[in-house]
Amino acid sequence: MSALRTMLVSSGIALVLGVGYGTWSIIAPGESRLKEQLKDLPENDPSKMEESRRRTALVMQVLKDASETSENIARSR
Repeated sequence: MSALRTMLVSSGIALVLGVGYGTWSIIAPGESRLKEQLKDLPENDPSKMEESRRRTALVMQVLKDASETSENIARSR
């Protein structure tokens, strides 16, 4: 009886894993869809990328200035 139970449990686990893999393969986008999504990212546009770099540099400068002062700049306004 124990061997039968082990076989049934093993078969059930294999079935669940198979269904999960099958569902994943159906839902996951294909290679062409992934390439299409990558084209739409803002990093592909040089002007947007430069704007993002400039914004990041400004944020980093503000954080650097805040770390070098002892006053609470959040309450200064």
